[in-house]
Amino acid sequence: MTAVSQSVSLEVEDGIAVITIDNPPVNALSSHVRDGIADGVEQAIADDSVTAIVLICAGRTFIAGADITEFGGASKGRSLPETQATMENSPKPIVAAIHGTALGGGLETAMAAHYRVAIDSAEFGLPEVKLGLLPGAGGTQRLPRVTGVQKALEMMTSGDRIGADEALECGLINEIVDDLKAGAMAFARKAVDEGWPLVKIRDFDEKLQAAKDDPEIFTRFRAKTARKTRGFLAPEYNIQCIEAAVNMPFDEGIKFERERFTELMNGTQSAAQRYYFFAERQAAKIPDVPKDTPQIEINTAGIIGAGTMGGGIAMNFANVGIPVIIVDRDQASLDKGLGVVRKNYERSVKSGRLTMEDVDARMALISGATSREALADVDIVIEAVFEFMDLKKEIFADLDRICKPGALLASNTSALDVNEIASATSRPESVIGMHFFSPANVMKLLENVRGDATSDTVIATAMAVGKRIGKIPALVGVCQGFVGNRILAQRRIEADNMALEGAPPAMIDDVLYDFGFPMGPFAMSDLAGLDIGWDPEKSTGSTVKELINESGRHGQKNGRGYYTYDPETRAKTPDPEVVAMIKAFGESKGVEQREFTEEIILDRCLLPMVNEGAKILEEGIAIRPSDIDVIWINGYGWPVYTGGPMFWADTVGLDVVVEKIKHYSAMLGGRHWELSPLLERLAAEGKTFQSMGS
Repeated sequence: MTAVSQSVSLEVEDGIAVITIDNPPVNALSSHVRDGIADGVEQAIADDSVTAIVLICAGRTFIAGADITEFGGASKGRSLPETQATMENSPKPIVAAIHGTALGGGLETAMAAHYRVAIDSAEFGLPEVKLGLLPGAGGTQRLPRVTGVQKALEMMTSGDRIGADEALECGLINEIVDDLKAGAMAFARKAVDEGWPLVKIRDFDEKLQAAKDDPEIFTRFRAKTARKTRGFLAPEYNIQCIEAAVNMPFDEGIKFERERFTELMNGTQSAAQRYYFFAERQAAKIPDVPKDTPQIEINTAGIIGAGTMGGGIAMNFANVGIPVIIVDRDQASLDKGLGVVRKNYERSVKSGRLTMEDVDARMALISGATSREALADVDIVIEAVFEFMDLKKEIFADLDRICKPGALLASNTSALDVNEIASATSRPESVIGMHFFSPANVMKLLENVRGDATSDTVIATAMAVGKRIGKIPALVGVCQGFVGNRILAQRRIEADNMALEGAPPAMIDDVLYDFGFPMGPFAMSDLAGLDIGWDPEKSTGSTVKELINESGRHGQKNGRGYYTYDPETRAKTPDPEVVAMIKAFGESKGVEQREFTEEIILDRCLLPMVNEGAKILEEGIAIRPSDIDVIWINGYGWPVYTGGPMFWADTVGLDVVVEKIKHYSAMLGGRHWELSPLLERLAAEGKTFQSMGS
């Protein structure tokens, strides 16, 4: 075996040149990999004893993509297109042998080979769209030529992977083999012995013809995906490049792809999505908890409360094969909760994500009990009852008595003091907050809240469990509302204030929706239910909330809230009576009425959030600015293509943010407009939140 580069070697076996890439951990396309592939191919071509070439990878995967650390830096060595051209123009057949994942540049490299074989567990994809990009090395031009336009549209705009069977069916690979190296070499020999042509995907036109005959395929696809891709540039640019593949010669399509790739690479959206890619991974790293911290082995779980949150949390554990016991106060409540869990699973059957066998298997892992004594032997207990401190403390005192030593005791509280909850036990080191977001079986965020006494083992376990059950965990400290809800409260204050000052709730919602949120604060309130926390016996019309509820408006549940709702479609229409009601209330309280623009509304909603985020960082409640962004993107729908509130503030410019906060503070007053010293200092020093690092 001959070393071609630091990560690529060449070995000739029975006339077949085997080029092996070994660039741990995922064989990323670093410059020495690109150079090694091209040099290896050239050496194999020059060797008269070689009749064919196999490109294969060591380790656990084929090339899993580009080396993202090289993005934005000075180019080194051969470009990927140059390496691809060397492969494609080889006078000897090249077979790419694929295991693990062939993603992004890895799949683009494989498509430059003349043939592709894979083992049955291999996966394929072009996930660049998830980083705000498009495949920049011919992927947009080659994929539709080999799979057809519809499949290429689906793969490239979602970034999702397909398996080997699907890849074989759509023509992306030529054969599934049992033994990768032996199978690839046998395939290569057969290609030589039978004189197969040197297939260049770039020359395929047959699978483009259907789209040429039916150009409306692109219009239909855009309409189908409009809601999911709203606000994102990359999906649309991917579609445009596939249109170019259909309507332009290959080389012109490549030029078009490169122009669109460069525009995205240099744009804010991709910068934000690449930032988030690293931020999500960084959130899992806790600086003061050593990597080798021992963890509690979690084989069984218990949930207290069979309501919406408790049932959803239980589903997360059952989904990964962990048996879970749900405890509620009586059999009727328990049966109702378990029934909702089954209905949730059955909806997944209707959508094709699960089979009835899957449902039965997962339900078999969820049992119920009406006594907390049933939790005596579980490894983790998560309390998910109403947000009443006395109730939670009573439960934790009982768990302290019941649960085995070493069990992790968690509260799903969304705002209450975890230290006070832990004080009800004799083992506060075992207590942690695990704040799931509703619906808990769907939402990705898990806000883990460490108390003053929470042990490193419990923290490490909570973070690992979150990842195991498919969540994105972020660790925060104790304060009212923690990170997510504390920041949300600032936005709500300003939204309510603006409504009192004359801004229609629908206008405020529309501005935030256009910014990229899934809905605004008033539509969100209607969805949650306006009567949550409202007591008709004590209501005196002293607040807008009381007035709206007294008028019989409780939100979507009865079709009337800040909006009226169509009983069939649930489509919402702004209610002018509510606008008038709020305006009259504001005037009666002497609230100054103002004129509003979209810019003012956005400023007044978002700037207090950034300011509060800076205060949270000063207090050490969040570990790093990027954790705040991870929390807001996954828990509250902040658009990932703007990077989260702290990254967004950096792109606006902290000096601009500070001057605007000072302006609104002078005009409006209020604690949430009191400028964070950290924010003021960073702006004065010309720094950013990103410059704070980890």
